[in-house]
Amino acid sequence: MSDKKDTILASKETKVTPRGAYPHVKRVGDFIFVSGTSSRRADNTIAGADSIDAMGTKYLNIEVQTREVLKNIENLLATQNATLNDVVDVTSFLVNMNDFAGYNKVYATFFNKETGPTRTTVAVHQLPHPDLVIEIKVIAYKKL
Repeated sequence: MSDKKDTILASKETKVTPRGAYPHVKRVGDFIFVSGTSSRRADNTIAGADSIDAMGTKYLNIEVQTREVLKNIENLLATQNATLNDVVDVTSFLVNMNDFAGYNKVYATFFNKETGPTRTTVAVHQLPHPDLVIEIKVIAYKKL
């Protein structure tokens, strides 16, 4: 019994929880909606915001953040027995369009141009944490 309890506790500790009154994932029939997702980890640190130079300047890495966002989305889809292959539409929010090339490079390692989802990428003034440079939301389609 304690092994099961420890497993439940461990899974709660490693799962990122929403920072508001909304679900990360919502299924409506065969459609799966994933809320805007960042590179925030379960311990509330942010992947891609770890590098600080000798002068104390923080470097926010768009490639690391994009990869972690897409992995987080992949994990959320798995809760609905879906994968990134089931994604039909992507909306990406970048704080700085100068990051587009790095974002696009990593994105292409997850999705195929010919068979991947439709996509919209927009610039936003800011995201909910100053260390976030990208947030992505998706819609997937997976028959029950």
